[in-house]
Amino acid sequence: MATVTQVTPRRGRWTELALLVPALGLGVYGYLQVGLSVTGAPPPDLGTFAAGLTAIALTLHLVLRWRAPYADPVMLPVVTALNGLGLAMIARVHLALQMRANPPGWDQDPTRQLMWVAIGALAASIVIVWLRDHRTLRRYTWTALVLGILLLLLPMTPVIGREINGSRLWVGIGGFTLQPAELAKIAFAVFFAGYLVTHRDQLTLAGKKIWGLTLPRARDLGPILLAWGISVGVLLIQKELGTSILLFGLFIAMLYVATERLSWVIIGGLLTIGGVLVVASRVGYVQARIDVWLHALEPEIYNRDPGGSGQIVSGLFGMANGGLMGTGWGEGFPHLTYSANADMIIPSFAEELGLTGVLAILMLYVVLVERGLRAALGVRDGFGKLLAAGLAFTVALQCFVVVGGATRVIPLSGLTMPFLAAGGSSLLANWIILALLLRISDAARRPGPETQGAVATPPAGIPAQAGGAA
Repeated sequence: MATVTQVTPRRGRWTELALLVPALGLGVYGYLQVGLSVTGAPPPDLGTFAAGLTAIALTLHLVLRWRAPYADPVMLPVVTALNGLGLAMIARVHLALQMRANPPGWDQDPTRQLMWVAIGALAASIVIVWLRDHRTLRRYTWTALVLGILLLLLPMTPVIGREINGSRLWVGIGGFTLQPAELAKIAFAVFFAGYLVTHRDQLTLAGKKIWGLTLPRARDLGPILLAWGISVGVLLIQKELGTSILLFGLFIAMLYVATERLSWVIIGGLLTIGGVLVVASRVGYVQARIDVWLHALEPEIYNRDPGGSGQIVSGLFGMANGGLMGTGWGEGFPHLTYSANADMIIPSFAEELGLTGVLAILMLYVVLVERGLRAALGVRDGFGKLLAAGLAFTVALQCFVVVGGATRVIPLSGLTMPFLAAGGSSLLANWIILALLLRISDAARRPGPETQGAVATPPAGIPAQAGGAA
């Protein structure tokens, strides 16, 4: 008989701790170089910055050791590196804007941004501690849908709703403003995952085939039409292109993962294109964004006020100035671009770190998304697979929308780069997404009770056969 040897599965927490060292070093080094280049001396709060960022990362690391020991060891270092780099660029833009009488765009104090990083990490820690099993969220499928709709409509309330730069996306409470749509995407991801797991067979098997496409039944098509209506409604009422694309893209991606039917992607693409065309013909704000996208360098569009293409053109010039290797930390002029620390932070990095630096940053996002998809493949339940895939795709789609808008691949939107750009709402939502992905990855990497890492070994004197069998 074969004996059984118990193998202790790898948890990866020491790997995570080792990766946190260079991840923290990137942000601290960038912050130091900004101070040396702009002011000629190290930043006076360099020690506080380094200690704060380190404390945030180590606290979440310890929470993972306690509550999710098998969680993916790469995600937290990647997010820490992105946060550190983003804080360094926000500090660089802040110093430059402080020297100008009329700064172009919204300024953000790096200390306030670090506070939002701490709040986001705290929220992530609470999620990891409270949510012992991600499958618990499936009980709240329809509650998540209602919550998501309420969050989208919250900026329309008369007392706390705020309109900024022509878009009504914010709520204001005291001295803080929050963008509820960032949190709504998490609620919709939970709803989509729960709904699709329950109705997967109907969506996969039922329906008629027309011109090679399997069309769903009307009652099964209802939720996708509801999602389409919500996304277009957000676009019409709040005048925001990026949020509607993100919400609808999330649903179509999760539909494809659940059913593996290309027909859903085609149907969703046609609905998206049709909705954008209809809205663009009726809403001047969206049409102005499309004009800027198609004719940014035309004098009439460039000089238009408001709604001109000065922001996008300035970003393009900044990226051209950076070239392959960039001007170096603090040596460029990213502050000349409107919202250089938020919507246009990628051109800011492209100018000072060059194409090479931007590609390195984008590779960090590729690694983060890949680890999220790996968790989706490894987890044993369908709900976890869909939720992890949807959340990972949300990060990828948001990066595409932001980078594509800054480089004129698609129209510019009001979204920000996850973990990198200034803004508390985005940081809070994306830290919660990270917590959910870590929780799911812990379930995916944790050995099941039936296997528990057991490896059969042959008795002495009997060689193992091919394939490792005794």
